Amino acid sequence: MSPLRSPEGGGEAEHRRRESQRQKPRVVAVDGPAAAGKGTLARRLAAELGLPYLDTGLLYRAVGRRVLDAGGDPRDVVAAEAAARALTAADLTRTDLRGPEADMAASAVATLPAVRAALLDWQRDFGRTHGAVMDGRDIGTVIFPDAPAKLFVTASPEARARRRHAELAARGVVRDLADVEAEMRARDAQDAARATAPMKPAEDAVVLDTTQLGIEEAFQAARVLVRARLG
Repeated sequence: MSPLRSPEGGGEAEHRRRESQRQKPRVVAVDGPAAAGKGTLARRLAAELGLPYLDTGLLYRAVGRRVLDAGGDPRDVVAAEAAARALTAADLTRTDLRGPEADMAASAVATLPAVRAALLDWQRDFGRTHGAVMDGRDIGTVIFPDAPAKLFVTASPEARARRRHAELAARGVVRDLADVEAEMRARDAQDAARATAPMKPAEDAVVLDTTQLGIEEAFQAARVLVRARLG
C-alpha cells in the first residue's frame, strides 16, 4: 500500500495521468471494519466534494432484514438472493438496520456470491452516474478497483467497541461492552475470511488508523489524502 501524494512533476506523462483522471468517474472508495469511523468520514467527504454518498453496508443490512422478516436464515443462498433481487430504495430507509441482529445478518448474506453479484451492478451504476463517495468493505478491491482515491479506515477493536457501545447507549440500547467487542471481533473475522470479496485494504489504498484521532482530526487527514489523489 503506497501513501497518497500530491501529483508531482509535469510533462506528457503527467498530462496523460490527469486526463485519465478527468475521464473516470470521481469515485472515492472508503473501506474498513465497523465503527472505525468510515461512515462519518465518507459523508463529510461527499459534502466537501459535492458528490453523492452511498453506505453500501445498508444494502446488505436491508437484504438481511428482508430475509429475517420472512422467517428465513440469512445464510440460505436462495432466500438471500431473492431478497437482494427484490431490494428497493425504500428498504434502505428502514429504522431497524442497525444493532447486533442486523449486523450479523448483513455479514452472513455478504458472504454469499449470489447476493454480492445481485448487488454489484446496482453499486457500480450508482458510482458511474455522477461519481460518488462510497463506503463499505470491498469498494476499492471489487466494486471500483480503478477508483482514483481509496481509503481503508481502521481502528483497534477496543476503540471500535467503545464507539459502538456509546452509539448504542445514545439510542437507549443497554449492552455489555465486552459483548459488543466480542461480536465485533466475530464479525471482523467473518468479513475477512469470506471467500468472496474479503475485507482487506486495496493495494493502492491509504490506511487511516483513527484509534487516536478525533472526528475532526480524522476528517482533515482524509480530506488532504483524497484531494491529493483527485488532483
